[in-house]
Amino acid sequence: MIGCLIGEVLALEVSTVLLNVNGVGYEVDTPLSTFCQLQKGQKVTLWTHLVVREDAQLLFGFAHAQEKTIFRTLLKVNGVGPKMALAILSTLSIEMLIHTVEHGDVKTLVKVPGVGAKTAERLMIELRDRFKTMSSSSAPSNSTAEQIQFSGNSAVAEAEAALQSLGYKPAEAQKLVNAAKGDFTEASDIIRAALKSMNK
Repeated sequence: MIGCLIGEVLALEVSTVLLNVNGVGYEVDTPLSTFCQLQKGQKVTLWTHLVVREDAQLLFGFAHAQEKTIFRTLLKVNGVGPKMALAILSTLSIEMLIHTVEHGDVKTLVKVPGVGAKTAERLMIELRDRFKTMSSSSAPSNSTAEQIQFSGNSAVAEAEAALQSLGYKPAEAQKLVNAAKGDFTEASDIIRAALKSMNK
């Protein structure tokens, strides 16, 4: 089992990181909360979870160990796979997710793409006891960092691509970005504004 990777960021493509670890390039899928903290050439530690399937071996990486713990906890919920777990962690900070579960806020959970009312209710039931031992005050901030480098044509296009990677349809992503972009010129700022608008 690969518990963590320490290496240099070679490339970033929403929301996959190519990490050089002693000459070996690892493709690591990350939530946007982690992805938006990374820069090309940066040396980082990613806490990882390996998923082995018949047709693929997938690595998922997180900036904080607690994100990895909650990702694994989400995977234990019936009907929640890696893609949905990443979407949840990309849309909601750890603190907000714990608060949402503790207060039975189904309306916030169903804003996550792919999470319907039944799945949200199941998440509430199965996660409530697990989160009782977690203090939301000690959770690290998952706010989108400003230091982000995209290789796309524009900040708007990259912000739309990031939302589509979460599962939003192109038209939905475009609508969210258009409503959130304002005077922002950086993709990270647009993504942050879009994610905040989804959580209102």
